[in-house]
Amino acid sequence: MINTDRIVQVAATDLLSLYALILKLTGKTITVADASTTDGQFNITEAPDSGALMASEPVQSLNFGEDVTAATVYFVPAYDYTGFLLNGVAVETAGDEVAADGRSLYLATLASGTVTIAAQGV
Repeated sequence: MINTDRIVQVAATDLLSLYALILKLTGKTITVADASTTDGQFNITEAPDSGALMASEPVQSLNFGEDVTAATVYFVPAYDYTGFLLNGVAVETAGDEVAADGRSLYLATLASGTVTIAAQGV
């Protein structure tokens, strides 16, 4: 049982780094993807050869470029999250609804021209 009076607070790392560490500890191969702008706008121009991408900051929007036909991305939505794009065109996503709360972890999977969202850890 956890002693709530002696819990060590998570203060030496940020939430996204903690999520990435947990994913790596569970055996996932993670490649960090950096935003194209300071507002959390991502442009993915190529998928990694193996494993998944991890967005390095909360995502406002994420564009899969024309050369990306299949990819998986772990992300936390920003408060001003607007969604996903395929080659610059906004798309409706399938799967779970995204709560733009700046803390929940999701997995977006691009396959056959469809982006499917799955909430993680629920």
